[in-house]
Amino acid sequence: MTINLKKLAGASILVLAAMGSAPAFAAGADTNAGVVITNTATINFQVGGVAQTAVDAVNTLTVDRKVLFTVAEVNAAYTSVVPGQNGGVSAFNAAATTFTITNNTNDVLDFDLSATDETGAGPFGGTDNFNPSGTSYTYYRDDGNGVFDAADTLITYVDELGEDASVTIHVVNDIAITQVNGDLAVVSLTATAHEGGTASSKGTALSDDSGATNVEDDIDNVFADAAGTDDIAEDGKHSARDGYEVDAPVLTVNKIVRVIEDPINTIASGNAANAKMIPGATVEYCITVANASGAAAATSVVITDALPAATTYVSAFGVYEGGSVTGGVCSSGTNTGSQAAGTVTGTLGTVAAGATETVYFRATIN
Repeated sequence: MTINLKKLAGASILVLAAMGSAPAFAAGADTNAGVVITNTATINFQVGGVAQTAVDAVNTLTVDRKVLFTVAEVNAAYTSVVPGQNGGVSAFNAAATTFTITNNTNDVLDFDLSATDETGAGPFGGTDNFNPSGTSYTYYRDDGNGVFDAADTLITYVDELGEDASVTIHVVNDIAITQVNGDLAVVSLTATAHEGGTASSKGTALSDDSGATNVEDDIDNVFADAAGTDDIAEDGKHSARDGYEVDAPVLTVNKIVRVIEDPINTIASGNAANAKMIPGATVEYCITVANASGAAAATSVVITDALPAATTYVSAFGVYEGGSVTGGVCSSGTNTGSQAAGTVTGTLGTVAAGATETVYFRATIN
C-alpha cells in the first residue's frame, strides 16, 4: 500500500523532533570548525487510528572556519635601545620589539610572521629616520614572562595557536653604533593565517571562500579580520606597529689650558697673572665632559690624555677627577687620577644627563 503523506497530513498527528550529536565548542563558545552537525526530523502518524512506522529526514552540515585574529603592540611605547646594541655576543643582547597574536578563530591556526621597516610617523610620536642594521629580523616566542631573554625560543612562524589563545612574540634586530640619541626606527609585524598543520609543520595559507558556493561537507574559510596598521580588512592578515628609539648620551668634550706661572711671573712674586707660555712655564689642562639634558646617562666614562712631547707632567699636583669648571678654571674634585708613561688617566664613572664633569692636571713647558 502506498501512503500519500500530503493527504494524511491533515488527519495525522505530526511530531517533529530535532535530534543529533551535540556540537563541540571552542573556548570562546564558538562551535569548532569541522564539527559535523546532524539534524533529524521524525514524523509520527496514524492511519485509521493505527500508529504507522515513523518517517525520518536527516541532513548534516559542516561548520566552517571564521578566521579572526589580531596582532597588537604590547607596551604602548617604543623599545629603548642604545647604539651598537646587537646580537654579536649574545642573541639576547639584540634589540626586541614585542607583540601579541591572539587567535579568535574557531580553529587552531598557524601564523606566518613578517616584520618590515616602515617610514613616516611612528605610532607613539616622532618620525622614522633609520633602519635597524641587521640583514633580517628574527622572531622569538616568549616563555611566558614577557621579557626577551635566554628562555625564549627562536621561531620562524607561530605553530598550532589554539582557539582564543594568545602568544607573545619578540621581533629582534641590531642597532648600528652610528645611531644617535632620539633616532627612531618604526617596524611593523604582520601575521598571516595558515591552516593548523601538524606540530612543527606550518600548514598552507588560508584562502577566503566568502564569495564561493558553500560546500556542505568541506570547511570553508570566512575572513573576518579587521584592518591592521599595514593591511586591509578581511585579508587573512593582521598587523601592528612598534619601534626602536635610541636612548644615548649626548657628550660634548672640551679641553681648556691656562698658564699658572712662568719663571719670571711667579705666584710667589704676585705677578702670575702676567705669566706667558714660555719654556719653564706651568700650564693647567682642564678637560670637561658635558652630557645634554634629556639624554641617557653615560657610564664607565674614562678620559685619557697623552702629554705633548714638549711638556713634563707635574707629579706634585696630581690628577683631579670629578671637579667643576667656572670661567675656564677647574676646581674641586678628588686627586685620584693617574699618569703613566706620559699618559694621564681620569675615571669619571657616570656622567648623568645635564651634568658636567672634569679632569684636570698640570705640566711644564720644556
